Amino acid sequence: MNTAVNFFEDFAEITPITWLVLFCIFAFVVVLSTLGKHTKFNTKAIVYGGLCVAVAFILSYIRLYRWPQGGSITLASALPIFIYAYIFGPAAGLMAGTAYGLLQLVQDPYILHPFQVFLDYILAFAAWGLAGFFRNNISLGIIAGGLGQIFSSFLSGVIFFASFAPEGMSPIVYSIAVNGTVLGTDILICLLISMIPKVRKVIEQLKNQVK
Repeated sequence: MNTAVNFFEDFAEITPITWLVLFCIFAFVVVLSTLGKHTKFNTKAIVYGGLCVAVAFILSYIRLYRWPQGGSITLASALPIFIYAYIFGPAAGLMAGTAYGLLQLVQDPYILHPFQVFLDYILAFAAWGLAGFFRNNISLGIIAGGLGQIFSSFLSGVIFFASFAPEGMSPIVYSIAVNGTVLGTDILICLLISMIPKVRKVIEQLKNQVK
């Protein structure tokens, strides 16, 4: 019971500002859904994008493990963005990933340098959009997007987190070990869930519905 409670305790860390951002996202989606039929703009991608970013952000607070210097193993928080990119393509996925990264930066920042922020909070999450290049195979898309995120965070680790490496350990080895373990596990969870037959069926149905 205590373990289950610990998974959700991070929800208490969500700041009022972040709740406001999430509320604005949902409100924006509702407005677009209501007015979409009466405008000349194709709002479908925006509506789904807002919902996927919001769901991904909420899932990011169900943490199975949290690394002290940033990065967590979550309950498939990246999966909604991967699905979105798979359905709407890489450009849309890149934008959704970037939006998610900005939310993470607002809520739970670990800042050492402006370029580190770019690598860890912009480029790393934008890389999830790479899944959009594999619109016939979501599993490959998740792997590609995950590797993109890991590579960006790996560079950040080598450049900015070398001092955290144990004495005698190469910063390259340290960054590979940390990012491969934390982010790799997070992506693996997404991949395994996406391979569940019922989940895969829902994803494919959703993809067919929005065409």
